[in-house]
Amino acid sequence: MRKFVTIARQALWSFVELAFLAVLALILISMLLGEAAGPYVTSVTQNVSKFAASASSGLLGIVIVLALIYLAARRQGLSKP
Repeated sequence: MRKFVTIARQALWSFVELAFLAVLALILISMLLGEAAGPYVTSVTQNVSKFAASASSGLLGIVIVLALIYLAARRQGLSKP
């Protein structure tokens, strides 16, 4: 059972990473092409902007600090990848 949970967790984490990269790629395309990027890219960029504006700066700060701690722990070998 633990093996299944480990494999499922790795697969889900890979999906999350790919989805995040896809959103970042769409934002980059929107920045490069502007309104010519198309309605889908523009809607994704607007949704990300709305989310960033509605989230408080404290919440974003906490997320950034936790991400940095996690990355530092992985680099030092303190947590399993």
